[in-house]
Amino acid sequence: MTAHAPSRYHALLLAGTMLAALPSLGGCILFAAGAGAGAGYATFAQERSTSDQLKDTTIGALVSQSWNQFNPALADDLTATVYEGRVLVTGRVPNDQWRAEAIQRTWKVENVKEVQNEIEVGPDTHFADTLHDKTISTRLTSDLVFDSQVKSINYTIRTANGIVYIVGSARSQAELERVTGYARNIPNVRKVVTYVRIRSGEPSQPVASGGPPPASAAAAPPAQPVPVAGSEDTPAGAPTPRGSIEVTPLK
Repeated sequence: MTAHAPSRYHALLLAGTMLAALPSLGGCILFAAGAGAGAGYATFAQERSTSDQLKDTTIGALVSQSWNQFNPALADDLTATVYEGRVLVTGRVPNDQWRAEAIQRTWKVENVKEVQNEIEVGPDTHFADTLHDKTISTRLTSDLVFDSQVKSINYTIRTANGIVYIVGSARSQAELERVTGYARNIPNVRKVVTYVRIRSGEPSQPVASGGPPPASAAAAPPAQPVPVAGSEDTPAGAPTPRGSIEVTPLK
């Protein structure tokens, strides 16, 4: 057994324990993890097998562990959001050296297919900003869950410093634009960044005959949302397209 084996074992054990805590019934289960956990939410009841979910959870744990080995502050400053082996790294570090070190270490983790670098360099954020980020993620997650035309379980939301990051897979370009339409109309959002692969799937279902979505759902997004990057059926071997929408924050 190598010198790193015990640490790897503990990371795998942690990942397995996290998944074991998930309820056996379906539904949207929100999980906050990493630095500024309240600002990032991941839906685990996705159209993925349990083994794929475990693999992503393990990757995230190993990435964070590697950052911690370099400097515990690096692991505190950054968050790794993992979806199908694609790792989105967000947060803010004090210098470019730490930024480069974080990305290099992320690539070295087994089963990582892509690394999406969204690390900012600058001073730490204030508590009020973190609170705003948490509110944004909660609001967007709720909007997607209550929209019958969006498969909310296929998206992972992460908000950092007023920037909403949307990771996952969409059944169509129209669905993705509907999702970003919600995000860009939430107060305190200054940018929406997407890393979403387009795939064909079941058509959007109409609202059930019992009536409109629950009253807790937000108003529908604009009739003509701003287009974002993407194309029908992103090729399997192609990089995940990055879309970015600048937003004038609503107060």
